[in-house]
Amino acid sequence: MLNAEDIAFYRENGYLMVENAVSPEQLARLREITYGLIEKSRAVTESDDVFDLDEGHTAAQPRLTRIKLPHKQDPYYWDVLKNSRMTEVLAALLGPDTMIQTSKLNTKAPGGGAAVEWHQDWAFYPHSNDDMLAFGLMLEDVDEANGPLQVIPGTHKGPVLSHHSADSGVFCGAVDPEDPLFDHEKAVTLTGKAGSMTVHHVRTLHGSAPNLSDRNRLILFYECRAADAWPLVGSASYGKLASGGGQALWDHFADSVITGNMTTEPRAEAVPMRLPLPPAPDAGSIFKTQKSGGARSAFTAREKVGA
Repeated sequence: MLNAEDIAFYRENGYLMVENAVSPEQLARLREITYGLIEKSRAVTESDDVFDLDEGHTAAQPRLTRIKLPHKQDPYYWDVLKNSRMTEVLAALLGPDTMIQTSKLNTKAPGGGAAVEWHQDWAFYPHSNDDMLAFGLMLEDVDEANGPLQVIPGTHKGPVLSHHSADSGVFCGAVDPEDPLFDHEKAVTLTGKAGSMTVHHVRTLHGSAPNLSDRNRLILFYECRAADAWPLVGSASYGKLASGGGQALWDHFADSVITGNMTTEPRAEAVPMRLPLPPAPDAGSIFKTQKSGGARSAFTAREKVGA
C-alpha cells in the first residue's frame, strides 16, 4: 500500500514509481501470455482489432506497436488488475469505486520501435472530473535505451495544451514541440525493473522515444478513473457505444468496474478541457492519430533520449 509520502508526491508531481506492483508469479504469467500473443501476430499482415503492426513487421520478425485492449484478449490481464498491489494503489489514489477506461500493451520492437509523441491523456477523453490515471506495468526491464516513459512533473496542475495540428486544425493527439508551454527540459525519465509500475495523472504531459536497444520494451498500460468521472460528448472512446443507446453505455460501464460500485451521480469539477474534434483521418490508435493527424515530432529536432 502507498504511504502518505507517496500519495503526497503523486498529488504534487502528477506521477509516481511503484516497485513490485505484481508478484513474481503474476509477472511470469503476464509475460508468457504476452509473448504468446506476439507469436500469434506472425500470421497477421495488417493491423486489426488485436494488433497494431509496426513498420517492417513480418512472419519471420514480428514487430508491433501495440496489443489492443489486452484485458479483453485474455482474462488474466483483468484478473491481475483486480487482484494485485496495483489494486491497492488504485484505491489509495482514486478511492474505493474505480473503473477501467481502457488498456493497451505497447510493444516497442528492438531497433527503432515507434515513438509516442508528447501528449496528455486528458486531451483524448475529457470527463466530468479528472480523477483519472494510467498505470504502466513493466513486463521487461526498462532503461534509457529502449524508449522509457518520460513525464513532465507538475503539468497535471496546468492547462490542457493544444493537441491539434497547426497545419490542418484536426486533432492529432500530440502537442506541438514549439508550443511555448511545452517545457521539455523539465522531463523526468522513468526506468525500472520488470514488475515495476509507473503511475501518471491523466493531465500529466508524457511521451516516449523510439526503442533504440536490441530488446523488446513491453509496458502494459491500464487507464483508470474514479467511478463518478463520466465522459463528455465528443470523446471518441465512447462514440460507437453511444450510437447503441443508453443501455449499451450502461452495460459497458458495468463491465468496467474494477473496485466498488458504479454511480448515476457524476461529480462535476471546474477543470480545463478541450474536445478532441475534428478527429484525425485515422483515429484507430494514438500512433495512427498522430501520424494521420500530422503531429510534429519532438524527436527529430531533439536528441532521441526518452521523450
